[in-house]
Amino acid sequence: MSYTIKSTLLALCVFSSFSVAGDEKHDTRVTLDLNPAEKAALKKEMRQMLASIQGIMTGLGIEDRELIIRSARQSGNQMARATPESLTKKLPPAFKQIGGPTHMMFEELAIRAETDDMDMLASFTAGLMKQCLTCHSMFKAD
Repeated sequence: MSYTIKSTLLALCVFSSFSVAGDEKHDTRVTLDLNPAEKAALKKEMRQMLASIQGIMTGLGIEDRELIIRSARQSGNQMARATPESLTKKLPPAFKQIGGPTHMMFEELAIRAETDDMDMLASFTAGLMKQCLTCHSMFKAD
């Protein structure tokens, strides 16, 4: 595995371990006004995205393009289309501006995994994680 891939994987692990909110007293994130079913659906999607990132990172580490593709597709357009309409209608525009491109980035990563070198895929995955961190720093679903 190249030095760049190792460095990117390490950076992803380090940066994803940071708290995005700080303490609750000073948490300025927007609370999404969701009912219990919508909250459960959103959190299920977030867990799936995290599982996809884990699969992508594993695929990068062992240079397994098929694992990267399968993992990315699990959080791509198919997931976006399966989001309950009641949830989609309630999400604020700023959330949708981040979430929509994030799903598309997973799809793009699946396509890029067919031909791009592993360093480029690792860099693209870092950009994908930035989308995740941006959203989690702006919103919460308590």
